[in-house]
Amino acid sequence: MRALIQRVSQARVRVDGGVVGEIDAGLCCLVGVTHDDGPDAAIKLAAKIWNLRIIADENGQMNRSVADTGGEVLVVSQFTLYGDTRKGRRPSFVAAAAPDVAAELIDELVAELRRLGATVATGSFGAHMAVELTNDGPVTLMLEV
Repeated sequence: MRALIQRVSQARVRVDGGVVGEIDAGLCCLVGVTHDDGPDAAIKLAAKIWNLRIIADENGQMNRSVADTGGEVLVVSQFTLYGDTRKGRRPSFVAAAAPDVAAELIDELVAELRRLGATVATGSFGAHMAVELTNDGPVTLMLEV
């Protein structure tokens, strides 16, 4: 699994003009699933997101995690994270998992984050989503498990 993690002061997902998921301060996580991923990858990624120390402490240093701060997490499925652009001008998405497999693992990721104690909002799997966010920092990282 891959995730593009952005520290945000707020983020929301709209589908057909309506908000389907919204958070205040925390992490916006665009998540892609590949063929080799299974439940273990979802559990590892959830732990990484929950404990990732990219939130500023009282000295302005990135020493805190959403586990420490009670920050919220927005999880948005993003198969395009597995787009291969090495050849040609059109991305290939053959490395992305099939939608039914990806949806199940995204659900497992969300369930594990909630089990860890996170307040989680989500996008709508497979829908055309508009993601709006205010990147805090900006701080953006790519995670892969």
